[in-house]
Amino acid sequence: MTTAVIQRKWHTTAEVAEMLGFGLSKTKMLILTGEIRSVKEGRDRRILPRWVDEYVERRAREVEEEWSA
Repeated sequence: MTTAVIQRKWHTTAEVAEMLGFGLSKTKMLILTGEIRSVKEGRDRRILPRWVDEYVERRAREVEEEWSA
């Protein structure tokens, strides 16, 4: 018997905070300022995994540019 693995399509704000090692309030601020994209679903916010990756890549690029300047 095989077991299907279902990957979640969205993350909650709390899950993203944990993934990034940030506090919940910092993560909420990043979402409110548009640093991390999100979708409002009812009362909640949802974040696609690729949007988290985009944020991390953008920040890494910014740091690399600062070091090379």
